Amino acid sequence: MTFGGSLYIDKADFLEVAPNKKFRRLSVGAEVRLRGAYVIRCDEVIKDAAGEIVELRCTYDPESGGGKTSDGRKVKGIIHWVSAGHAVTSEVILYDHLFASPDPEEGDDYLAHLNPDSRQVVSARLEPALASASPGEVVQFERLGYFCNDPVRAADGAPAFHRTVGLRDTWGKIEKKGS
Repeated sequence: MTFGGSLYIDKADFLEVAPNKKFRRLSVGAEVRLRGAYVIRCDEVIKDAAGEIVELRCTYDPESGGGKTSDGRKVKGIIHWVSAGHAVTSEVILYDHLFASPDPEEGDDYLAHLNPDSRQVVSARLEPALASASPGEVVQFERLGYFCNDPVRAADGAPAFHRTVGLRDTWGKIEKKGS
């Protein structure tokens, strides 16, 4: 992957103020390793007129190639990234549980339990190699799950990836909260 001056990271990999010491992603003043690249530190947050974060200004340690620091400091967080100048824009279709309730047969109308967010279409920036993914090819998006390149769209030259298997167990978390 090509490293450059402008990068995209997952929005979930940044918090303006880290909530606790267990948050091992990027925050202001904190360092993380970019998977397969360098250690970076967030120095400044740029926001738009509505107060939304639009840019993070970071510095990188040029001596930390491969994630190792020359002074031996320990950097525990690792995040994935893609070069903004080389990223490929693609549609990604995320699927979640069809029903918002673990037992949709409760009550008279199972349709009342449909999850309105069971299918979401988002725009994503992907690494350049995915532009030439074969129709039907399955790939893993780090920390998100396994995705299949839509055979129809790929044949038309516009790849779109459908999540086929997620890596997180949402129902398990919900059940733990309920007990």
